Amino acid sequence: QVQLVESGGGLVQAGGSLTLSCAASGSIFSINAMGWYRQAPGNERELVAQIDSGGSTNYVDSVKSRFTISKNNAKNTVYLQMNSLKPEDTAVYYCNVRGRQPNYVRYDAWGQGTQVTVSS
Repeated sequence: QVQLVESGGGLVQAGGSLTLSCAASGSIFSINAMGWYRQAPGNERELVAQIDSGGSTNYVDSVKSRFTISKNNAKNTVYLQMNSLKPEDTAVYYCNVRGRQPNYVRYDAWGQGTQVTVSS
């Protein structure tokens, strides 16, 4: 089983910055993709950013140029650096990691969610 632990959320003023971290542990043979999703009350969950095993990244248009996703393979950790935060970035952010367990069974793991609140 694969577990994800998120950290780094909090309250920040508009224009400020936060960095989210997500550490994966457990039965991991390989990681194929890591990503961050967010969901605000009354809104649909959306993919914010993802990074694949080769390091290729993509972002939802609303955060492009402001957010940066990165990873540390040795630590099985993915980060989301968020700059120039806006009130509309307020949401619960969820980490997602997909890959293979040592028995080659696929996994699709989710973090517990961390609240990001941006005040105006």
